[in-house]
Formats: sequence, C-alpha cells, structure tokens
Amino acid sequence: MKTSEVRGITININKIKLIKWKNKSQNYRHCDYRAWPLAYKHFMKQEKVHELSLIDGLQMLIQAESDVRWNNRYDRLLKNANFRYTASLEQIDTGGQRGIDPGMLSTLAVGNYIKNGESILITGATGVGKSMLATALGHQACRQGYSVTYYNTQKLLPALKIARLEGALIKRLEKLAKTDLLILDDFGLTTLDGQQQNDMMEIIEDRHARRSTIFVSQLPVAAWYDVFPEQTIADAILDRIVHTAHRFTIKGESLRKKK
Repeated sequence: MKTSEVRGITININKIKLIKWKNKSQNYRHCDYRAWPLAYKHFMKQEKVHELSLIDGLQMLIQAESDVRWNNRYDRLLKNANFRYTASLEQIDTGGQRGIDPGMLSTLAVGNYIKNGESILITGATGVGKSMLATALGHQACRQGYSVTYYNTQKLLPALKIARLEGALIKRLEKLAKTDLLILDDFGLTTLDGQQQNDMMEIIEDRHARRSTIFVSQLPVAAWYDVFPEQTIADAILDRIVHTAHRFTIKGESLRKKK
C-alpha cells in the first residue's frame, strides 16, 4: 500500500487515485501528481486550512494542483507563441474614431472565431496599433488554452526557403497548419516571388476553415492583389481569407509619436 505523510496525517495515495477516478470533474480526471509539491505549498497558505475536513482539504489540494498545472500550460503557450510584444485586450483603445469596434472586439474575445477557423484582417498606417491589437488577441487566445504562433511575414518566407533547402519544409508547414491561431504581421510589405506565392498559398489552404489566422498589414485589403503577381494565385488566396473575415481598419495618429 502506497502512503504519504502530510503533517502527521497518513494518506493512502491509492484511495486518492480512486477518488480521482470516480469523480467526474475535469480537475480530478486530469490530475498530474508531479505538480502536487507546489500545489501543496500554495494549499498550505490558505487561511484556516487546518480546520478543513479531509475531503474538503483534498478537493482544495486538487484544485490548487489544477491551478498550478494551468499556469504552467499558459506560460508554455506564451513562450511557444514567440510574441514580439506584450499586450492585453484591456489595453486596446476603442474610443474616438479609431476604427476598433468595441462590440466586435468583445465578441472576438470569447474565442469562437478560433473554434470556427475564421480569419481577422487588421489594416492601417504605421504605428496606429495594428500589431498591438493582434498581439492582444493572441494573448487572449493563450489564456483560453489555444496554441498561437506569431510571425513577421518578412521573416517567415525566408525561413521557409531555408527549410526547403534543408529538407524540412513539410515538417515546418505541418507545424504551421496545426497551430490554432497564426498571426502574420507586416503582411504584404513586399511583392512575393513565384515560390513565396506558392508557400503562402499552401499555408492558407491548409488553414482555410480549419484554423484561424490574423493578417496585419499597412496596405488596404483592396491592394493585396498587388502582393501576388500571379493573378490566379491572388484570386485563390484572397477568396479564402477576405470574404468571411472579421476586419479592423485602424485610423488615427501614430501611437509611437504619443510616446
């Protein structure tokens, strides 16, 4: 019989596992005992902890373990996202005539657009807060447990070229296809060459109606056709990302000037 002693109380670990198995709550079923030492430390900081019954104490301990496990996952999601900035939706200024509809932003904050594989297009002049808005939505997605990957488009395309030379392109594209939310910043700054058009087409085709993508660009959407010299590819790509996307056209002075 496997036991553990906590402040003089001997606890049958097998019974705890049986309680966990019988209980239908998510916290019990997905309990990770590797996080228990830290969870126990947080648990012992609770007021009047010594007045709890054994069952109540176990429930609080397992909840503490769940919180520790979730915080670890959130930190891991943030790290893997590789955000360039740190931002939250609470920091987004929706006042005045900036073009950020607070109602649409509140709806997107729920995260259903990610479940539905819908895109978001954010356009506007330099410095108006496009990247900040995209990053805030990305942080919100991480809080909801979604995987996020942030890329500057001008760095992603050369990285794909290197991956092709190294024989790792398929693996790289598969990783992009699986991430729940892909953020492509500085989209459309330069005209794409033939292979870059094909790479972008493959990324968008893999994600279309399956995964969500946020496009951030200085160009108005109407000018995106010029990014793709091949008209057939331009039509195919824009047909997949424009017509059903949520759009923000941000206006106003540069936020960088205000700083």
